[in-house]
Amino acid sequence: MIKNKYRDCVLGELRPKDIGKTVKIAGWIENIRDHGGVIFVDVRDISGTVQLVSNDDNMFLHLTRESSVTVTGTVRKRDEDDFNPRLETGEIEILVESIEVLGKSKNVLPFEVMTSKEVNEEVRLKYRYLDLRNPKVKQNIIFRNKVISFLRDKMTNLGFLELQTPILTASSPEGARDFLVPARRYHGKFYALPQAPQQFKQLLMCSGFDKYFQIAPSFRDEDGRSDRLYGEFYQLDLEMAFVEEEDVLNVGEEIFYDTFIKFGGEKITSPRPFRRLTYKESIQKYGTDKPDLRNPLEIIDLTEEFEDTDFKPFRNIPVKGITVEDIASKSNSWFNDLVDYAKSIGMPGIGYFKVLEDMSFAGPIDKFLTDDERKALIDKAGLKPNSVLFFIADRKNAPKLAGMIRDELGRKLDLIDKDKFEFCIVKDFPMYDWNEEEERYDFTHNPFTMPQGGIKALEEKKEEDIVAYQFDFVCNGVEMASGAIRNHDPEIMKKAFSIVGLGEEVIKEKFGALYKAFHYGAPPHGGMGPGLDRMLMLLLDEESIRETVAFPLNANGADALMNAPSVVDEMQLREAHIKIRDKNKK
Repeated sequence: MIKNKYRDCVLGELRPKDIGKTVKIAGWIENIRDHGGVIFVDVRDISGTVQLVSNDDNMFLHLTRESSVTVTGTVRKRDEDDFNPRLETGEIEILVESIEVLGKSKNVLPFEVMTSKEVNEEVRLKYRYLDLRNPKVKQNIIFRNKVISFLRDKMTNLGFLELQTPILTASSPEGARDFLVPARRYHGKFYALPQAPQQFKQLLMCSGFDKYFQIAPSFRDEDGRSDRLYGEFYQLDLEMAFVEEEDVLNVGEEIFYDTFIKFGGEKITSPRPFRRLTYKESIQKYGTDKPDLRNPLEIIDLTEEFEDTDFKPFRNIPVKGITVEDIASKSNSWFNDLVDYAKSIGMPGIGYFKVLEDMSFAGPIDKFLTDDERKALIDKAGLKPNSVLFFIADRKNAPKLAGMIRDELGRKLDLIDKDKFEFCIVKDFPMYDWNEEEERYDFTHNPFTMPQGGIKALEEKKEEDIVAYQFDFVCNGVEMASGAIRNHDPEIMKKAFSIVGLGEEVIKEKFGALYKAFHYGAPPHGGMGPGLDRMLMLLLDEESIRETVAFPLNANGADALMNAPSVVDEMQLREAHIKIRDKNKK
């Protein structure tokens, strides 16, 4: 470390071996304690905390907590009764010879630094520089640095080149709202902050770079959530030339597995190769394309079993079921809570019956069933005595609702092993989905994905049957990365866009550089973008993704620390050729 007039060591380095040494340290006053006329002062720096004592307590009278100080003194052993086993420096203290306040703090703090994580988030973010002094908060940011450093080394060792792509670029329809930047020198025109380096990394592949990566900022005007930052987030962006899907999946597996093994603590990371699920299988079994595989429950389709049922609510409608063993003896209030949850997600309630010891059923649905239907349900649902079969029926959203009920059962029954990182790869996403409002097809993910089967699939298959080389990495029910084999053929690109009603002129306008590059020998290529912030959220076991970032915006996109977004003056608006329209006027 640098030694200067403020310090010649850091606190975390001090140990009993340093007893008798004169040292100069610097840090912040964490606490001032008066023990019956004897004053003790705790000083904290980035590496640790140490206790100060003085033969002259007047030396400490002018101090305020969270002031920054430089201290000269002698390291000595604490009395054994005064040892603090919670601190690495708990066996020593510094007998102060001199102390100088470098930056004085106000007497009244907005909150107690050491318990800042218990404070309202808005207040924490307004005084984030104080919040970050809390060692627990600071460790998250230090941990972030360690993970990023590891990933950089990992990617370099895998033969990837770290390259930077532009932040100011053109607006591009990639699934979210752009952040627009007015172009002062080009009246009426705008730059956009990139939603991802997508087009640039594909252009790098067209430029002859085999393997690219970047710790890349991405900007999307999407609402924040507990697992999604508002506005700005970071990803490990990577792209590879002359590859097939399995090549990209293997690299992704190695990145995630090695990172989670190294930084996941005592939690168990699922072994490689990760379980692979098709999109269709994931929806059928788990009701989502982001399944939490720590939950052992699976959804079964019972539509056929109720095809001719006398129970009218289940006739001619998709019916899903979830079997749970050994819960028939649960209290009525337990089942009523689940019914209330079902109502909270838009269901009229939830049907179920209990399986008794003699394999008869107890529940209002049973009286509508024939013996053949009961036998079919026992076989299909794997029913046993004391098990319960839950039913989810809905014309449009049965899989999604069943997935939510599955998740709730997993929580209520404590089925989810919180000591695991359970990865899977969901692949073979549909290329298109139907937009009911506009009565047309949309790209399911993005327009850059290669359809499986190439142009032949686009020409011969029904739109809903076309499958893309698109995949997601999922861990514990959280999407960790999205990737694909890209469409590098201009003819396939034109056909793919025509299915969503967009002609060649739109491709040239919105994706002109990429479209032109594809006419000059573009190689097959693919890649992915692991979300760095979400990786950290899981590794740190934090409930909010904002705990992984030094200076996050709040969930609504406001920054109380820097007062952003803010009003700018008229001259700045004129230079950018912008006039603010009254929002109350049409």
